[in-house]
Amino acid sequence: MSENTLSTTNHSRDSAGLRYVYPVFSRRAGGVSIGINLNPNNACNWRCIYCQVPDLTRGTAPSIDLVLLEQELSGFLHELQHGDFMRRVPPEARHINDIALSGNGEPTSAQEFAEVIEVIAKHKPTDLKLVLITNGSLMQRESVQQGLRRMAQLNGEVWFKLDRASEAGMTLVNDTKLTMDKVRQNLATAIDCCSNTWLQTCWFALDGIAPSKQDEDDYLDLLTSLCGEGIKLQGVLLYGLARPSLQQEAPRLAALPKEVMEGFTERIRSLGVEVRLH
Repeated sequence: MSENTLSTTNHSRDSAGLRYVYPVFSRRAGGVSIGINLNPNNACNWRCIYCQVPDLTRGTAPSIDLVLLEQELSGFLHELQHGDFMRRVPPEARHINDIALSGNGEPTSAQEFAEVIEVIAKHKPTDLKLVLITNGSLMQRESVQQGLRRMAQLNGEVWFKLDRASEAGMTLVNDTKLTMDKVRQNLATAIDCCSNTWLQTCWFALDGIAPSKQDEDDYLDLLTSLCGEGIKLQGVLLYGLARPSLQQEAPRLAALPKEVMEGFTERIRSLGVEVRLH
């Protein structure tokens, strides 16, 4: 394995020398997250303009070698628990925080998604959290719903991407043409299958301009209507830019001042919704 020290800015999927499994020192997780990358082909059905994946292409996950995935996961768990890998991690973060399905594209695009969850179930320590980081666009698939229902039994939680709460905003930021009605439907399905579901929102400046008050109002209106319809989120994970985008829009993006992030956080909290600001 590489001797590079892990940090919040070093998220290389190759740092463990494996195809599917990689370690991340996560600022959001507060420790080492065991990442599972089901998109080693760098293919995704969205193209978020802040994405850090190199050579990102439109597409879906390739066929998953479940035997190799299981070998890598069990072996890497053993290395973290009994080997010397943690020497690469800052002392304050030398614990395993979670197993996270994220990687270089949309993980639920893998046809074997439900089988992947079963592989994880065989090896995950009982008290270890299992996280799915998803754009939520494929919730209509039975294999995805089956996987999420199994996750709910495994101390699982879903981080459902929502960077803007308007169709124009999603087209601009995520390069997708989903309707807001479809987003609501997908979110309701995710919560129905795995009640521990959070919205994950990236808030940043584009061309030197922060998201508008209308962007904030759209987001707050969506949260209010979800509550009114009995669709209960766990809360919002709000974060800014920490690593450079590898998309063509990269020079146009910038992190927002702390006071802007905190101001939006307080507006969300005023609705009675829990917010974790990173």
